[in-house]
Amino acid sequence: MADKLKIAVLMGGQSAERGVSLATGTQVLNALDSEKYAIYAIDTATGLASLPRRAGVDGEETVVTALTQLPQLEKAGRPDIVFVALHGPGGEDGTVQGFLETLRIPYTGSGVLASALAMDKVRFKMLCTSASIPTPAGIVIKKSESARRRRAEIEIGQQLGFPVVIKPCRQGSSYGTRLVKEPEDVAEALKDTFRYDDTALIEECIQGTEITVAVLGNDDCVALPPVEIIPKHEFFDFEDKYSLDGAEEICPARLSEEDTKEAKELALECHRLLGCRGMSRTDMFVTEDGCIVLETNTIPGMTPTSLLPKAAAAAGISFEKLLDLLIGYAQEKK
Repeated sequence: MADKLKIAVLMGGQSAERGVSLATGTQVLNALDSEKYAIYAIDTATGLASLPRRAGVDGEETVVTALTQLPQLEKAGRPDIVFVALHGPGGEDGTVQGFLETLRIPYTGSGVLASALAMDKVRFKMLCTSASIPTPAGIVIKKSESARRRRAEIEIGQQLGFPVVIKPCRQGSSYGTRLVKEPEDVAEALKDTFRYDDTALIEECIQGTEITVAVLGNDDCVALPPVEIIPKHEFFDFEDKYSLDGAEEICPARLSEEDTKEAKELALECHRLLGCRGMSRTDMFVTEDGCIVLETNTIPGMTPTSLLPKAAAAAGISFEKLLDLLIGYAQEKK
């Protein structure tokens, strides 16, 4: 029998999305086929490694995890593929991708440049504008711009009006994101946003049907069925995203054939514009005037409530098969 492919799952990390990353990593570890892969995991924040061993119990497989110090990973040897299950800064922004490039170890997901550009919402908007991809009107305020921060409510009112969405430039999972309806709430919202990043992106609040469209593949990529998102709260916040009783998610989305086609084409365009590989997920609103893109994620969540696995399932792709595909795309880059 040929040697199993060695898969190291990077998870945890030090960003605000550490908990989400641990959930993604655990889901991936439990679903990877132990008949095909030799699997272990690394928490990049603690320096601890998990060596999952699968043992049969009454015909069912159970994952038994032993925590060991990182140097003991030498026993497992150099991984053939790294499965990146990190979210947020330090995992999704090109930094760990650059490290793996230096080590010449293939990894799942996009490369350094695509990861960095997608993580930076301001630069992503600039790219979209250059390619005539519609995004919400917005302004940018830096933490260091004390004078602009003091008059932010006036500037927002004049240029965008209310309500607006205020979010960190480089953060995910809706951390530091607020829906602001009144000028007097701007200062507090900015204060919260600046806890996560030194740059705030303020955008007009779009009215329409919120959807997300996942894309799989490298050069030859395909868009999966759009997922419609119906938040329980005023916008798709952290609780809506990760609670088991969070937002209602419908796949395929209840869209016209024309809107579905446009949404898929925009997701593919964003994937190619950034130079994404393996996977991406583009969030957007469908309005009376067409689709408006919010952002593209290069490492979508893989938790039990995540949207990429839901879209894949609607396309007839099981979670296990999805992981196999992502590993295969990583091998194409080798």
